[in-house]
Amino acid sequence: MSSAQDPFYIVREEIQDSIDKLQSTFHRWQQTASNTGEYVHLTKELLTSCESIEWQVDELEKTITVASRDPAYYGLDEVELSRRKNWTGSARNQVGTVRRAVEKGKSNSATSKYQDTSRTNLYSAQDNDDFISSESDRQQLLMRQQDEELDELSASVQRIGGVGLTIHEELSGQERILNDLSLEMETTSNRLDFVQKRVAMVMKKAGIKGQIMLIAFLVVLFIILFVLVFLT
Repeated sequence: MSSAQDPFYIVREEIQDSIDKLQSTFHRWQQTASNTGEYVHLTKELLTSCESIEWQVDELEKTITVASRDPAYYGLDEVELSRRKNWTGSARNQVGTVRRAVEKGKSNSATSKYQDTSRTNLYSAQDNDDFISSESDRQQLLMRQQDEELDELSASVQRIGGVGLTIHEELSGQERILNDLSLEMETTSNRLDFVQKRVAMVMKKAGIKGQIMLIAFLVVLFIILFVLVFLT
């Protein structure tokens, strides 16, 4: 079986590509500051890639173990088996070296972060004390301002209540005046109705001549009143 058709070499080529990418990412990781988000991302990516490649190497080693039980059946000899074992061992060592370096760097980064956090917490505690003191003063100032605003609001409510009471009294007085006016108008209307009825009754009894005389009398009376009012 040629190398191009042998499944071992096909898988080995895929694993080698993964190892090459792993090495490239590892070099980037080495050049990245440990206190950055990219460093954390690359660390996770490297550890994940190591696990994936190690699993593939394990599976490949299992096939070599099976083939070593009957090399002739698979068309292999001891030299080829040795060559394959050496390659898988080399691949495992390369991945293991990267894994150990990344895990060590991850541990050192965590320790550094812990130390930075401890120092930050110390400073933060002092800052918190200052902040609490300042916040207490600010709260007291706000409470005093709120008390003053409540006093002003209470005075405004009292003034508005007084104005409302005055308006209510004025409306009540106007309502009484309107009621009185309505009563007077009703009384006047009743009187006019009575007078109209009386006049109609008189005119009806007087007949046509009496009506003419009454109209003439009223005209003369109107002229006399007009002269008295406007010309004297």
